[in-house]
Amino acid sequence: MLLLNIDYVPGKEIEALGMVKGTVVQSKNIGRDFMAGMKTLVGGEIVGYTEMLIEARQIATKRMVDEAEALGADAVVNVRYGSAAVMQGAAEVIAYGTAVKLH
Repeated sequence: MLLLNIDYVPGKEIEALGMVKGTVVQSKNIGRDFMAGMKTLVGGEIVGYTEMLIEARQIATKRMVDEAEALGADAVVNVRYGSAAVMQGAAEVIAYGTAVKLH
């Protein structure tokens, strides 16, 4: 599946099939929270949270692609990501775009 964050596929005509999205709510690990608290004392990247968000984006992207494949899409254009805290210790990540058929 071709994923692009532009609204066209270079050299191809596209037929829009509809908006597709994938979402996941990922919770923080208590061990990660403790280590993150320690890291804030000295500064630097909080690797545990970075890894959690990378995994959440991968899951959301896969769910978006699955939805596009169900529509018979060849690509998803104008792909975007968003995130929000939904409760203490949990974050939502959403991937969305327009599923298209290439001609």
